[in-house]
Amino acid sequence: MKMTPTVIIVGILSLLTAITLVVIYWPYTHRVTAPSEIFRNRSPEEEAGRKIYLANGCVYCHSQSIRAFDWGHGAERIAQAGDYLGDEPIVLGSERTGVDLSQEGGEHPDDWHVAHFMNPRNTRPSSIMPPFEWLGMERLTTLTRYIQSLGLKNADDRMQRQRFFKQHAVRAFEAGPVENVRWLASEIPEGWHQIPNPYPTSEASLQRGHKIYQFFCIGCHGPIGDGMGPAQPWIYPPPLNFTLLKGRKLSGGILYYQIMNGITGTAMPYFKRELESQKIWEVGNYVAVYFINQSDANQEPRGIDSSWEPGFNLKQKSADD
Repeated sequence: MKMTPTVIIVGILSLLTAITLVVIYWPYTHRVTAPSEIFRNRSPEEEAGRKIYLANGCVYCHSQSIRAFDWGHGAERIAQAGDYLGDEPIVLGSERTGVDLSQEGGEHPDDWHVAHFMNPRNTRPSSIMPPFEWLGMERLTTLTRYIQSLGLKNADDRMQRQRFFKQHAVRAFEAGPVENVRWLASEIPEGWHQIPNPYPTSEASLQRGHKIYQFFCIGCHGPIGDGMGPAQPWIYPPPLNFTLLKGRKLSGGILYYQIMNGITGTAMPYFKRELESQKIWEVGNYVAVYFINQSDANQEPRGIDSSWEPGFNLKQKSADD
């Protein structure tokens, strides 16, 4: 075939037509129109919060799509096309500089989000997200309403749980320190009360615990563990003052459980998906040693020490056997 101008133009138009059919027309005619099982329409306040989210470029750092191979924050449900029927435009995002937010609703209570938007370093000391205090409390509250809707019906269930336990947490806090500590302990399964910290207290382990505390805890609990970190003004009930636990019998298992599982209804999040087991034990031991003045680390009952732990006495172990 001779490459004449007519042939070139017809070829280009044919190619553009094929691309249009495959990329635009075919997906449009086969788009999902049925809502998913979690879909619901957003309230006017949630829609207003979505506009604030879009206007401030949140989509540039946060995606809203859980993929089949994700196993992180909010990854309890794979995203489906029917989740997004109410979104125009859909803000899936392409970067995960920050966490994915598609199931963020109810992961934290409202006051945590307000403290986070005021300055993300309040709640996540290593965050690179810019502060949004300049938006003002009214717009931050509206933005929070949108964030708490992400996950739709699933988010509603989580928010119901947050509100339920927040009532108990506030009641316990307002009843005084003794009742507050009693309530916190009562919500931990009994078996955890009997488990000592399985790792020995060493200079290295306390340094590791200190680093983890600075990365995850200092914004709420403060540098001396008194609950007066920079997030405190926006959080109620306020972060736990660890020094109130001095003189109380407190196992490493209690600290581990609360760090791992968080305290739903309060601003204390769970860390079971961010921190490996040893890191939770070591930051718990750091809190116990420096703020509570006690530690049951590496005490009985004990099993087989981990391979890296120092101080193994073969003769003593043989005699015990």
